[in-house]
Amino acid sequence: MGSDANWSELVRQLEYKAEWYGRQLIKIDRYFPSSKGCSNCGHVVEKLPLNIREWDCPECAVHHDRDINTSINILRMGTRVGVRRKRSDPAPPTARLRNADQEREHPRSKAAGGAVSVCGACF
Repeated sequence: MGSDANWSELVRQLEYKAEWYGRQLIKIDRYFPSSKGCSNCGHVVEKLPLNIREWDCPECAVHHDRDINTSINILRMGTRVGVRRKRSDPAPPTARLRNADQEREHPRSKAAGGAVSVCGACF
């Protein structure tokens, strides 16, 4: 199987899993300069060879770890693209913070008379 076929299979699996869990898979353009763009100011450096793992932005002087900077840029791009919803789409679920030592109640436990249960899918 060639690399394009492997990539297609990975994308297919991600789409399947996203649909299975009621999530949206957001694809970022393959030419989006995720590693060459400064996650602080947005400046894009022209060349950044793969062997350069850390770099300083020439515009704002922020020091970047290549992988962390890339992750931040991809997250921001996905968030920007992902917020485009139709007016009829339901609002995304909100998250609540909790202390790690608090008991977690399974959403279906109320139907079972309030018994507390935990499943792997809840984490």
